[in-house]
Amino acid sequence: MSIPRLTETETAALIAEVPAWTLREDGKALVRSFKFKDFNAAFGFMARVALYADKADHHPEWFNVYNRVDMTLTTHDADGLSARDAAMVRAIAGYL
Repeated sequence: MSIPRLTETETAALIAEVPAWTLREDGKALVRSFKFKDFNAAFGFMARVALYADKADHHPEWFNVYNRVDMTLTTHDADGLSARDAAMVRAIAGYL
């Protein structure tokens, strides 16, 4: 199944909507580092995102150490950002 990649205009609009996220240098992903009060808060956030991701069948790349979660959103099947990433970043905003 081919997933359409966001156009440059759509990508720019998404970045304007979510300024806390950064477009990766290659332009194919959004990245962000989150800091929480402690490990429990970070893990709770990851659990909420994981439930959404599983339901959406779109999973973030992430790394966790204690109270920090580093996340990358991209759609490998689109070789860049897609509507799936836009939906994910909006859902994540609701979990903060």
